Amino acid sequence: MADNKQIAREILEAVGGKENIQELLHCVTRLRFRLKDVSLFEKETVKSIPGVLGVNIVGEQYQVVIGQTVGEVYKELCTLADIAEKKMVEDDAMDKPKEKLTPKKIGSNIIEYLSGSMIPLIPNMIVAGMFMTISTVLGPTMLNLITEEDPLYQLCNFVYSAFFSFLPIFLAITAAKKLNTNTFLSVMLGTLLVVDDLAAYGLNGETFMVYDIFPARVAEYGNSVMPILLTVWVMSYVLNFFKKHINNALSNMLVPFLTFAVMIPLELCILAPLGSYLGDGLGNVLIAFGNVAGPIGLAIIGAFWIFIVLTGMHHVLIIFGVTTLMQVGADGFVLVGAHIGTFACYGMALGAFLRIRNTSEKGVAFGHFVTGIIGGITEPAIYGIGFRYKKPFIGMCIGGAAAGLFAGITGVKQYVMGATNILGLVNFLGGGTHSFVCAMIATGIAFFGSAILTYLFGFDESMTCMKKNTE
Repeated sequence: MADNKQIAREILEAVGGKENIQELLHCVTRLRFRLKDVSLFEKETVKSIPGVLGVNIVGEQYQVVIGQTVGEVYKELCTLADIAEKKMVEDDAMDKPKEKLTPKKIGSNIIEYLSGSMIPLIPNMIVAGMFMTISTVLGPTMLNLITEEDPLYQLCNFVYSAFFSFLPIFLAITAAKKLNTNTFLSVMLGTLLVVDDLAAYGLNGETFMVYDIFPARVAEYGNSVMPILLTVWVMSYVLNFFKKHINNALSNMLVPFLTFAVMIPLELCILAPLGSYLGDGLGNVLIAFGNVAGPIGLAIIGAFWIFIVLTGMHHVLIIFGVTTLMQVGADGFVLVGAHIGTFACYGMALGAFLRIRNTSEKGVAFGHFVTGIIGGITEPAIYGIGFRYKKPFIGMCIGGAAAGLFAGITGVKQYVMGATNILGLVNFLGGGTHSFVCAMIATGIAFFGSAILTYLFGFDESMTCMKKNTE
């Protein structure tokens, strides 16, 4: 198998040499080129280079899929082409060309705002979820090693509450960063939603009068999502308005004060209640859709999740799933289907590794499997096995469909947003023993079912001995 320097040298030649490179970046798995003369890009030659998993062309960007060694190949390319290295970009940071503001673009911007505000908090969700998992496993619902009065049990719940009870504050930070607006004003608006004395009005069903003028039906916003996201978005426009119209000499005092003074009634009387209704409605719609689609709907997501990821629609579905999880405490549709589809992909990689005979190709397939099951990244298996050999996708889809059907019938639910690798199994512990056992079985069906089907039917005899053409 060619080394990283050889891979870089062959790629550089196939893209037209260093003089043809306008910009070179990389993400988790791909090299990203902007070329001066795109006619010099030899797509088929690039695809045939050992170590290259595939080629994508998105707008003016030419993407070469490398996999887990992309960082090393990128460094070699920069050295050969005499280009200064840059930091890794997000996977989707440059995938979309600029578009005019159309209804479709507006919808895309909304999803981008939601995902950009929520996805950075996934590590926090994992931490909170892991502590809740410890209390669930050791507590009365499973092993019964500690009681609800035990300090360890209480501590785990305190850690969980430290995130989810103050979720609007965390979201205020990420939303402000996404909109490039004032973080501390955003945090203060988020804090206002979780002030105990104000929240008490919501618990008692009382109306709070803002400025003795505007009635506000305050609700419990501690674990809400949409209220603060709507608030920070509107605040960004209010803040810019005052910045534009207030003299610089007075702006340090008046801009933040007037912004907050205007936002208080807007937040408490309009935006927070509206966001609460939207959040509840979104969760209820997804739950209702999952109930209507039933096990068949979950089977479809499990079968085709990887292809949904390739279209980019997974961002929309994941946001809906995470919103449902935050609003009602569990999701039994999108997140479960995503987990199953992901493990079906890992199973496909394992089946390919076991079946392929050529030593070099076998080692590559094993690398794709390890990258997935340990690293939680599916792209190497998708491009290096699925798209390369085609037939393994069939086993993956059947395994995912069977697992989704079982999960739907047994009512599997995901209780925390966690890892996408083997540790992702702990995401299902919150519902007790039955839920976890059924989730384990569903994961096993997806993983081992896909591996067995790929091994038995995913390759023709000639494909198992296949050597890549390097001439």
